[in-house]
Parts: sequence; structure tokens; C-alpha cells
Amino acid sequence: MSLTTVIVLVSGFFIAAYAVILYNGLVRLKHGVGKAWANIDVLLRQRHEELPKLVETCKQYMQHERNTLEQVIRARGEVASARELGDIGSLGRAETGLRSSLGRLFALAENYPQLKADSSFAHLQQRISGLESGIADRRELYNEAVNLNNVRIEQFPDVLLARLFGFKPASLLEFGEAEKADVNLKTLFG
Repeated sequence: MSLTTVIVLVSGFFIAAYAVILYNGLVRLKHGVGKAWANIDVLLRQRHEELPKLVETCKQYMQHERNTLEQVIRARGEVASARELGDIGSLGRAETGLRSSLGRLFALAENYPQLKADSSFAHLQQRISGLESGIADRRELYNEAVNLNNVRIEQFPDVLLARLFGFKPASLLEFGEAEKADVNLKTLFG
């Protein structure tokens, strides 16, 4: 065996080993995005189960706020549909609508002292608020995993393997501006 053959074989081995390391890194990042999404999905499902209980509790006290209660239920359905389809863009828009509806509901609850004193309402409000905080935290982790994945599949030399093996960029989970805006209490109580 000539020296040239040995150099070619050793070089080929190192190139193949390097390609395997890059590929495994891409796979790890892809599954990290999936895991981060699954963690959000768990909380979305839990909140999905709590919302009808909250609306039913509110119905007992808030006969004149039917529109707000219907908005919460409609937004809940939109979130569930987007979650089932795995459509991150639609989920972000639906989440914005749901969070806005819940904000209005909790603000309107201030007008109903008996509702605020109801232990079921207090428990559900606390539970849903806790789930909202968890979703926000996990959304941050999900978006970080997406960012790492997307940057990596665009960097050289990873981009070569990413294209060869069909690695796709993932979508960030973003909520609309309404999510970030303060609730306008004048429009709620005016």
C-alpha cells in the first residue's frame, strides 16, 4: 500500500467522521425543537381543559358578559385547531386572541365581587395564570431551540449536510402586538 493510498484513506476516514459528527449535531437540534414543542403542547392541553371550567364558573355570575365568554371559547377552539395542525404561525395568532380574551375576562371579573370571592374562580384564575407563565417560559426555550436549529442548518459546512438530508428550518412561536399591549380599561368599562 502506497503512502498516497494511506493518506487518501485516512483523510477519507476523518472527513466521514466529521460528516457523521455534523449530521448527529443536526439531528440533536431537530429533536431539541420537537422536545421544546412537546413541552409547550403539554401546557396548552392543560389550559385547554381548564378554560371551559372557568367559563362555566363565570356564567353563573356574569349574565351580561356573554360576548366576552363566547370570545374565550372561540379563541380556545382556534388555539386547539392550530395546535392539532402543528401550525406555529396560526398558533401564535390564536394565542394572541386567547390571551386578549382572557385579559378582558379577568378585567371584567373585577366588576363581580361574588365571582371574585368564588373559590372555584380564584383557583381557576390562579391555575390558568400559572399555565400562562409556564407557556411563556417554554415558548422562550422553544424559540431558542428553533434559533439554534435554524442558524446551524444555514452555517457552512452544516448547510451542505442539511440540504443533502432535507433538514428544514423551524418556525418561531411569536405572539402578536395585542399580546404585548396593556389592556385598555376605558374600553372595557366605558
